[in-house]
Amino acid sequence: MYTDMFKSFSEQAEKTFAPLVKFNKLCAKNVEELTHLQLSAARSYSELGLSQLKAATDIKDVQSLVSFNSSQIDALTRLSQQMVEDSKKFSAVAQDFKADCDALVAENVKEVAPAA
Repeated sequence: MYTDMFKSFSEQAEKTFAPLVKFNKLCAKNVEELTHLQLSAARSYSELGLSQLKAATDIKDVQSLVSFNSSQIDALTRLSQQMVEDSKKFSAVAQDFKADCDALVAENVKEVAPAA
């Protein structure tokens, strides 16, 4: 008797919390993707900054200063391109997360609607 009651309770709880478990998995996947993107962006920005710092330490005279200043335009161009690419990647992750959440909500509405 108690075994059947606990089994029934366990099945109901599993069914009740299934959407929450799916949402939690979806959130964990999204956080993982965002963390990977942020670490990748931080790495590339750090490498760019360090390369510019090393280039600045090589300034010895006016000619090397002029050369360094002209290389700054290239560095800023690379930085702006990297930022645009990164923003597109972050936007794609956000759109995927929204689409997955919309699909999860639609799935749960279908399950609840016939019961009502």
